[in-house]
Amino acid sequence: MVAGVPLVDVWRGDMVESQHLGHAVICDGTGQIVEAWGDPERVIYPRSSAKMIQALPLVESGAADAAGLRTEQLALACASHIGAALHTDAVTAWLKDLGLKDDDFRCGSHMPEDETAHHGLLRVGQCPCQVHNNCSGKHAGFLTLTQHMRAGADYVDPDHPVQLACRAAFEEVTGEESPGFGIDGCSAPNFATRLQAMAFAMARFACASENDTRGRAMQRLWQAMVTHPAHVAGEGKACTELMRACSEPVAIKTGAEGFYIGILPQRGLGIALKISDGASRASECVIAALLVRLGVLEAAHPMAQRSVNPPILNRRGIVTGHIQPNPGFI
Repeated sequence: MVAGVPLVDVWRGDMVESQHLGHAVICDGTGQIVEAWGDPERVIYPRSSAKMIQALPLVESGAADAAGLRTEQLALACASHIGAALHTDAVTAWLKDLGLKDDDFRCGSHMPEDETAHHGLLRVGQCPCQVHNNCSGKHAGFLTLTQHMRAGADYVDPDHPVQLACRAAFEEVTGEESPGFGIDGCSAPNFATRLQAMAFAMARFACASENDTRGRAMQRLWQAMVTHPAHVAGEGKACTELMRACSEPVAIKTGAEGFYIGILPQRGLGIALKISDGASRASECVIAALLVRLGVLEAAHPMAQRSVNPPILNRRGIVTGHIQPNPGFI
């Protein structure tokens, strides 16, 4: 197993104080590696970066159309949102359309990251509901598919028909059998695969055609993400802002513990990366640097500067250092 390579340097003054190691792969639609850093064979959990794969059965089965889902809802099915009103209002309405309530979710609750929503709950002394969970859109998709299948209520059980369909889709688009799964923060199974296989899956989304059911489903999902970037994450979040900043349609999605993917339809390329220590400051730096390298994000764009070379400020707002890609990486 190849160790992670230095991808990001953290400077304080004139010295590199810390380094983030990791792995990154760019694949084309045939699964061939275009470029790679570190170990493409590294087995990883893609975490929330796999949500568009988990949403494939929702679309392919006809459940999305039977429920009359709009593109905003397809974007939410792929989202890790901040729990702003934009997100929670839409998911609450989605549940109502299904004839369901918050208790039907199996994702658990946490305080929303959105400050307005967070402070609003605190002011009235209200605990967050499961709809505030950053994965509630994905779980609304699971519930929609559950109803369509007439399956049982515990849709996060690894042996539930919904999760069996998700695993089948995951193995088909990565092109290999998953060696196993871990339970994600939202209680759903998260299937493991090789980093190269995940990049290949994203390239398949990028190269999807309208000639078959899966291709049409892939197109609908990445197009929903690109059309509604605020639904995928939220204002100020890297996924949302990077999609807005790109000069052509690019779907970008983070995952916990330093994972990121990119889908570049006009280039027919997929990106997958993993930061070894799980740091999001490093994964955001790397995905933005790769987008610049591939010519879909201008290096001078404010969002590129914010992600690729952000300053480090102390508590008085004084610049004490900066983060940048390691010279051996880019």
